[in-house]
Amino acid sequence: MTTRDIVFAVIGVIASASAILAVTTRNLVHAALWLVVCLGTIAGCYVVLGAELVALVQVLIYVGAVVVLVLFALMLTRSPVGPNSELASPWWQRILAAVLAVSVAVLLAVSLVPLVGENALESKNGDTKAVSAAVFGTWVWPFELLSVLLLAALIGAFALAKIAGAGLVRTPKRTATREGSAP
Repeated sequence: MTTRDIVFAVIGVIASASAILAVTTRNLVHAALWLVVCLGTIAGCYVVLGAELVALVQVLIYVGAVVVLVLFALMLTRSPVGPNSELASPWWQRILAAVLAVSVAVLLAVSLVPLVGENALESKNGDTKAVSAAVFGTWVWPFELLSVLLLAALIGAFALAKIAGAGLVRTPKRTATREGSAP
């Protein structure tokens, strides 16, 4: 076992533990922060495997954009971020979900590990310069349009939150009915 294998195993254990914490915590902000740790350690796994461009894209898109967008949505919508007893699932559903998750992980490991074998560490992808030239040359406009779309969604959410916070959103009022009259 090489140092690279040990580093990959340690980062993989941290990624798995943070993924479990992201889906089991009852606080939404803490779940989003554990998701940051999980996605960051997955980027670390990519670096150990020699896919630096994929690691950079992982950090930029998932950690830098998606998680920040989720955190902004949580803050701007003023959704309840703490534990919510109304949405809590019973203990038997959580245990059943954990058993099913472990079963699927074991099934995937048993079926996929023999297929990959010793050739897993050989890089079969192209040159990083060629991939980055294709992504940031040919596909730069779709990336830019997507960033403008996300910015417009963020500004829209901010505007809606400000309107709702200022009391400018009208809510239907209940009219008092007199006895004997039809509602």
